[in-house]
Amino acid sequence: PLGGWSSVRLEHAAGRVARMRAAHDLDTVLERSRSLGFLGSGSLRVQVDHARGFAAGLGSPPRRFLDLGSGGGVPGLVLALHWPDSEAVLLDAAERRCAFLTEAAAALGCADRVAIVRARAEDAGHTAELRGRFDAVVARGFGPPSVTAECGAPFLVVGGRLVVSEPPEDQHEGEGREVGSRWPDAGLALLGLAVDRSWTQPYHYRSFVLERPCPATYPRRVGVPSKRPLF
Repeated sequence: PLGGWSSVRLEHAAGRVARMRAAHDLDTVLERSRSLGFLGSGSLRVQVDHARGFAAGLGSPPRRFLDLGSGGGVPGLVLALHWPDSEAVLLDAAERRCAFLTEAAAALGCADRVAIVRARAEDAGHTAELRGRFDAVVARGFGPPSVTAECGAPFLVVGGRLVVSEPPEDQHEGEGREVGSRWPDAGLALLGLAVDRSWTQPYHYRSFVLERPCPATYPRRVGVPSKRPLF
């Protein structure tokens, strides 16, 4: 019979095998995403590392999170594997991308806790099933700061966080703009948001906390956030 020491060694080995298998499956899924034109041509390893960086500033895993404009599954699918006890909603407006995401969640073995929702964020943010239901909303390349904030805030519970990927700070400086000017306090306050923190892991991220419920008037109708930005 196996002793306790041997049992622990076997459990650790099984854990390593499971992680290796998950990493292989994720690479396969993301290669498929890229072949469909949903991901760029850059290194998959870089894209996965970038996706995992969203988690670095949140501390404990969220109970539920939403990926705003999930596209080819980055960061949503990556974070779903990184947070194995979290429920996720991957939101996208395109039928082909949602079909891929549905297949990908099944292939990765997480379809039981990852839901794919096909909708525009401006519409989805007013549905009872999604509004005010998430501890975290993540956004990678969804749109300009004002659009991302207006579309992301309505999904959050009070105390929840909107996490975005940011260009390097020296890029803002090169444009002659202060970093904070992209996310003005007054504009964020209209949505109930406040600046939380920023970090580099090694990419750049910023988070915002919902201090009070997002007003029912937001988000505005489809297309209005980009045509008439709040800030």
